[in-house]
Amino acid sequence: MIDFGFDKIALIGAVALIVIGPEKLPRVARTVGHLVGKAQRYVADVKAEVNRSIELEELQKMKSQFETAANDVSNSVRQEIHSASTELEKTWSEAADGLNGSAGASSSSAEWSPPPPVYQPPRKHWRVKRGAVPRWYKQRNGVRQHAQSGAARVARFRPPHSGSSSST
Repeated sequence: MIDFGFDKIALIGAVALIVIGPEKLPRVARTVGHLVGKAQRYVADVKAEVNRSIELEELQKMKSQFETAANDVSNSVRQEIHSASTELEKTWSEAADGLNGSAGASSSSAEWSPPPPVYQPPRKHWRVKRGAVPRWYKQRNGVRQHAQSGAARVARFRPPHSGSSSST
């Protein structure tokens, strides 16, 4: 921006006072102030819009880079899975052929099948109440476990009452 020192501003004010006159100078100064403020706001809005458009372009560029990276990773994972699955199928078929070849030698043995699973009902201890926080933790940290009335709390922390109040 233009650099105005104190001496330049004083010179401009003196010339304006002589040219415009003391009656109209406050109104003209107010109008000039409003115009300068509007110009500054306009410049700030334009700067903000330019910054937003630059950030938007950067975000779009980052998005496209991220999408290409994700596609590359996805393709490499697919290729690895495909190669692993073909290798597994090949190994499986070789193992099955080996078992079928040895099964022909001993045809009297029946095919083995695992026994069916036996149902066991879950064991529930319904008489035992299980809290989320262990009792030892509550006792160590002073968590109240029983409800107590206000009068009982006061009586609990009241100092012991002595029988005789006179001293000899």
